[in-house]
Amino acid sequence: MRHVLAVFELSTPEIERIFELSRDLKAKLARGIREPLLPGRVVALLFDKPSLRTRVSFEAAIIHLGGGSMFLGTDVGFGQRESVADFARVLSEYVDAIVVRTYKHQTVLDLAEHSTCSVINGLTDLSHPCQALADLYTLQERYGKLAGGKLVWVGDGNNVARSLATGAARLGMKFVAAIPPGYEFDAAFLARIKTQVPGADVTVVHDPFEAVRGAMSIYTDVWTSMGQEAEREQREQDFAAYQVNAKLMAAAPKDACFMHCLPACRGQEVTDEVIDGPQSVVVAQAGNRLHVQKGILAWLLGPSNGAKN
Repeated sequence: MRHVLAVFELSTPEIERIFELSRDLKAKLARGIREPLLPGRVVALLFDKPSLRTRVSFEAAIIHLGGGSMFLGTDVGFGQRESVADFARVLSEYVDAIVVRTYKHQTVLDLAEHSTCSVINGLTDLSHPCQALADLYTLQERYGKLAGGKLVWVGDGNNVARSLATGAARLGMKFVAAIPPGYEFDAAFLARIKTQVPGADVTVVHDPFEAVRGAMSIYTDVWTSMGQEAEREQREQDFAAYQVNAKLMAAAPKDACFMHCLPACRGQEVTDEVIDGPQSVVVAQAGNRLHVQKGILAWLLGPSNGAKN
């Protein structure tokens, strides 16, 4: 039994296999085929945070694959009425996989430790592996070869940035992050990348114009994530010079694409002319969440992977 808790836990061949499954299932869907690879499988969606893309893409994905899902809100008493261990042991008696979208990464680790089914991280404060996998799949679909390409992040060194940096390293890409002082990746994270992915090319700079030179893609995210609302005013000041606008995009190659995990705060981290412009692939990114979630579920729960019956 495998989990998807962070990109670190996936090897390069495993990421490539997920992409292969995603590509095959997407091509079949385009021909009107919804292959029921997982008949009768049930996925529980355990969410502490609001969601559009993660929730709907997972619900649609398991339906396309022949299974079903259930959305679990506060009424199930997660983290309130009983221990995480008891909750995990009982819930995993009923379902084949649990998708968790929560605040603390330790919550996902604790669920995985005590569950007898696969656990998928739908987002934590530390990591967003499903988002990063869909983003890298989108780049591979657009450009073909990823190895040797340059992925540029502009903004906060947050959960999406960490996941993208790890995935880029796994796939042989150069990752450059333009981050304001005080918001950079922590030393432990950078050390872990260097240890687990020898030869990883991950760089942090403070000048976004320096960062975007030679970029394959320029990626940004909101300056203030859920749970950081008290920091909003300070963050708006600190990130003011890190807006992705037409001037910054003009400093990158003409074929560079713009990416954003959405939802966006238009007029802050990105301008309308960029997110709605010809270089933007944000809708394709969002669309590929469906196909890559299907790839993840098929990889985790397919008969060849020892999923419980």
